Amino acid sequence: MHEAARRGSPRRRVAGAALAVLVIAVVFAELLPRIAGYGDVWGVITGLSTLELAGLGIITAINLATFAPPWMAAIPGLSYWHATVLTQVSTALSIAVPGGDAAGIAASYGMLRRWGFGRGTVAVAVVVTGVGNQLVNVLLPLVALALLVMSGGSSPLLLTAGLIGIAAILGLTLAIVLVLRGERQAFAVGERAEWLANHVLALVHRPAREGWGDGLVRFRRETIALVLRRWPALTASLVIGHLTVFGVLMVALRSTGVGGDDVGWVEALAAWGLIRLLSAVPVTPAGVGIVELGLSSALVGFGAHNAQAVAAVLLYRALTVLPTLILGALLGLTWRRQRVVLESGSG
Repeated sequence: MHEAARRGSPRRRVAGAALAVLVIAVVFAELLPRIAGYGDVWGVITGLSTLELAGLGIITAINLATFAPPWMAAIPGLSYWHATVLTQVSTALSIAVPGGDAAGIAASYGMLRRWGFGRGTVAVAVVVTGVGNQLVNVLLPLVALALLVMSGGSSPLLLTAGLIGIAAILGLTLAIVLVLRGERQAFAVGERAEWLANHVLALVHRPAREGWGDGLVRFRRETIALVLRRWPALTASLVIGHLTVFGVLMVALRSTGVGGDDVGWVEALAAWGLIRLLSAVPVTPAGVGIVELGLSSALVGFGAHNAQAVAAVLLYRALTVLPTLILGALLGLTWRRQRVVLESGSG
């Protein structure tokens, strides 16, 4: 069984990569041009004024600047620069490396541990920022749905996404309650998880683990202490970070000629929140192809001109993906050299 699993894993990875390439090729070669021809889209982009390009550059810089604060709130003593290095490198890895978010989480954990932060502190920060990001990602489509309904609009797709979001929030809430409602419950969950993990490890001839019950109790205490102490900064930084991403889309829409009469900010938020929620399943790296097609279609459905909508979406995607890939690659070459600086600065 162990050998079969080892043989199957590379096959699954190859199959997943092949599916991603196929999806991207079909979207950009066949489906997206049906919404707007690339010649028309290029005409919209090349027609941007200097002022519009400057506006896009400014909102992109603001978005990049908001990556660090959630981690600074989750890890007291982490400097803005080190948090920037951490988030740019881990996000770039989550976009470019097979494994997606798992690769980014592993990189974040490894960097923080190498910089001298304790295992418990790092684990709590990874979970709190991860769960917080998912909650905001789910709540925004619900807010957009409420605003859209209040303004007299409707969207069957957004309603579906809203129902998915409600189910996701209920699931996350249940999981959090099971772990955090009491030390006895946390210990029991840890023991059950340890029992299950050890059965799986036995199948692959790996040593058993122990102490998960006590570890989850400690994790619960540290998580509650962090959230109670830092929740205003955590909440504000997470929400602002997500909204600056939306801000890039809004500036792109207005720069390409999609006015408020075509697509208002509530409709844009609805389309953006819907696609972010539906693209949470990592079929392709960073949702490439899926986001472009889905968001362009949603914006056109709300009233945007086809070529302008596609141009805005392609600009938005380029400005929220490429800068992080470039910065992440550059900073990834130098982050190890900062270990002594951080350790000496953090005492």
